[in-house]
Amino acid sequence: MHDNNKRHSPVSHLKLRRIVAGSFVGALLEWYDFFIFGTAASIIFGPIFFPTSDPIFGTMASFATFGVGFLARPLGGVVFGHFGDKVGRKVTLIWTLSIVGLSTFLIGLIPTYEAIGILSPIMLVVLRLVQGFGLGGEYGGAALISIEAAPEHRRGFIGSLPQVAASAGIMLATAIFWLLYQFLTDEQMMAWGWRIPFLLSAVMAIAGMYIRAHSVETLNLCKDAPHPDDAKPLVALFKHHRRNIFLAFGARLAETVSSNTVNAFAISYVAVQLAMGKDLPLKAIMIASAVGIIICPLAGWLSDHYGQRRIYKWGAGFLVIAMFPYFYMLHTGDAMLITLAMILAYNLGPTMMFAVQPTMFTNMFRARVRYSGLSVAYQFSAILGGMTPFICTWLLNQNNGQPWLIAAFVVSISAISFMCVHLINRHISESKI
Repeated sequence: MHDNNKRHSPVSHLKLRRIVAGSFVGALLEWYDFFIFGTAASIIFGPIFFPTSDPIFGTMASFATFGVGFLARPLGGVVFGHFGDKVGRKVTLIWTLSIVGLSTFLIGLIPTYEAIGILSPIMLVVLRLVQGFGLGGEYGGAALISIEAAPEHRRGFIGSLPQVAASAGIMLATAIFWLLYQFLTDEQMMAWGWRIPFLLSAVMAIAGMYIRAHSVETLNLCKDAPHPDDAKPLVALFKHHRRNIFLAFGARLAETVSSNTVNAFAISYVAVQLAMGKDLPLKAIMIASAVGIIICPLAGWLSDHYGQRRIYKWGAGFLVIAMFPYFYMLHTGDAMLITLAMILAYNLGPTMMFAVQPTMFTNMFRARVRYSGLSVAYQFSAILGGMTPFICTWLLNQNNGQPWLIAAFVVSISAISFMCVHLINRHISESKI
């Protein structure tokens, strides 16, 4: 992977721009699909697919469906990680995009529970599993293909650019729901308006596949010497990189748990538990994600100067000290404090870690097992992340509507991640990790 001249990219500047653009646009569409499901699970899916006399239990069932998608992600990570290391990054990412795009489009066509009964939530769960399967292969590869094409002294910054797609995806998904609520009544949204964001994904998926098809295959750029275990990337991964797999898994936990706490769960908490309506949390998340579009590449740039480990520890450490104040600010019911809390928590916590995560993880694995390594670390830890909104809702219910058990949960996970990052060997690559 390493170029002898650290000041130059292994590809031309034009090809690098195309790779980064393809990674960003593809990742944007993937994250848009992912977050419209999370937003819909927070405020819409409960009464449509899981009607019950108690809205809390409807929300819990909806969040459980949100979490189900994360159960399929490890399988997707293993399958697509294997093909990404054996066949190539480019073709694998085209497949993941098509799977996620098609499943998201079909979710927008599902009849409601009122129309077909129990078949409705079953179809939702099946399509959510398919979506999670596709995203399992996407998450490890989108940033990887950019990092492998970048000059070493800029890999932190270049690797953070596709990660900006997460903030852009949140902003786009939330903005569409917010706009729909401005022009449609609650009855219209529940009847048919909620389908629009899902159906729009088809157009964007086609555009994303076109851009990726004209990208460059970076597996051919890797300079690793051939190894007898390369024929079986997953076997080689656990044979030679076992310690780093577990450390990457632990490091990832804080990012995925905190992200799903301050995004998906917080929208439901403010809208339902605090009874402040959907408009406030949707606008707050829009603003927070807009700020994240700036913070993410800034964190990547800083990591090229101070190292990915240090930036990652800043994000995890912030969550340890900030989660109790965060929930206190939400619990006040003050609109300005709620908005400020969401902006700060999202950008100084998960966004800081998310920005440098792919570069840090990329340097922990050999090129021929790297796609598998990133996918396994991402997706097995994502199981807990996907269940986080459900866990948070359950903890809230157990504590009589008080959020302090949730804060303690996120703090504990963040402390574990902080220690895992601290234990990553500083000399695992030439980068300042």
